[in-house]
Amino acid sequence: MTILTGKQLPSAIPQSAPSPAPSAPRGAPPAVALVAALLGFSLTSFDASAVAVSLTSLGEDLGGGITGAQWVVDAYTLAFAGLLLSSGLLADRFGAARTYGAGLAAFVLTSALCGFAPSLGWLLAGRVAQGAAAAVVLPSSLALVRRAYSRPEARVRALAVWATGGSVAVALAPVIGGALTTAWGWRGIFYATLPLGLVALALLARADRSAEPVTRGRRLDLAGQLTAVLAVTALSVAVIEHGPVRWVAAGLAALGALGFVRAERRAAEPAVPLALLRGRAVAAALLAGCAASTGFFGLVFLYSLFFQQAQGNSALETGLLFLPMTSLIAVTNVVSGRLTARYGARLPMLAGQVLATAGALFLLLATGPGTSSVALAFALVPLALGCALTVPALTTLMMEAVPAARAGVAAGVLNAARQNAAGLATAVFGSLVAGGFAGGTRASLAITSVVFAGAALATYRLTRTDARETAPAPAGRP
Repeated sequence: MTILTGKQLPSAIPQSAPSPAPSAPRGAPPAVALVAALLGFSLTSFDASAVAVSLTSLGEDLGGGITGAQWVVDAYTLAFAGLLLSSGLLADRFGAARTYGAGLAAFVLTSALCGFAPSLGWLLAGRVAQGAAAAVVLPSSLALVRRAYSRPEARVRALAVWATGGSVAVALAPVIGGALTTAWGWRGIFYATLPLGLVALALLARADRSAEPVTRGRRLDLAGQLTAVLAVTALSVAVIEHGPVRWVAAGLAALGALGFVRAERRAAEPAVPLALLRGRAVAAALLAGCAASTGFFGLVFLYSLFFQQAQGNSALETGLLFLPMTSLIAVTNVVSGRLTARYGARLPMLAGQVLATAGALFLLLATGPGTSSVALAFALVPLALGCALTVPALTTLMMEAVPAARAGVAAGVLNAARQNAAGLATAVFGSLVAGGFAGGTRASLAITSVVFAGAALATYRLTRTDARETAPAPAGRP
């Protein structure tokens, strides 16, 4: 089974001639676009993790219990995931820079609205809007980086920096979120995104967009988009809620999934070109991304509740307890990027997934009613390092397996899969611990280890040719 490369494009994926982008500042180095993209991506990553630490404080202020906490996380995550499919197409259709600027401006505005929310209902509405804005920011930021660098070697390094920046934001989010919650309450987390968002917009105005390709004539796949949103949202409702609502939601989720497959098969310009998913490298990257999001974001949510509600730690103490888990992520991302640039994506992905599988099993044995918070904080480290080793490599694997003209769609598909996995993990893990922290935590860790083992198997089955096709060609080779 072959993968899609920059020189291969199945006829099932529609193409149209690129047209020049509108005039824009010329002469700015690619690093300006990289930093602008990095800031926006980091903000969306920071928000997803920092809010988890503030859930206990937020619940005391606005109410809602564990179910309310799940929806504060999932209202953002599901809107984020559900709209990523179309937002990737927007980056290809209107240009990455223009799409990124609009999404980032909306993210800054909706962050302020979340900070002012007077009730849980208003906050959930704001989180949906914030997630929709983040859905525009993420794939367009990745496409912006992908298109700013024409040389494969430089592009691999830039993609690694982009992925590292998001990981640094995720790493710092629990500590900074805990400090902001302690100092100003949960609202401070939303206000903290405003100045950095404005800086990113200022940098974007200076970025060189003169050579950016845009694709004319493509239309949004509304049927595919709506059925995807229905499927993922209804599935989360089925997991979180109880009674008749659960069964109705489960039926809607099944109908949404079937409708999505049918819509994508029939659409002339599908949101998810099914031919894009047939490559072995693309499938491995998607599965690896889902596993990493399940392990990292699912367990940050789980242990944020566990540290505070089961063990009585404050928000700041909880953030500090995540520090051993997150402090080495940035360094590990850099190592992964260098390994990927030298050997291709398969080696760091496989090593990371094996380490994460072992880490989840170790946590399963270590977590118990008599285990101290400090011991658990260090027990989280192996799994986090496994995720950190995997993410830059899988991002490169995905982006190098598709042509540049489909970078936005590929980014949308990859990150939609990752965000859906994070949202589903939050829903499942929250529902499991609602019946008791001890049993729910063990069940959550067992699920995590199985998911990582499956991803490791898929990566192991990548052939040497699959792996080499994602590595940059040596100097002098075409």
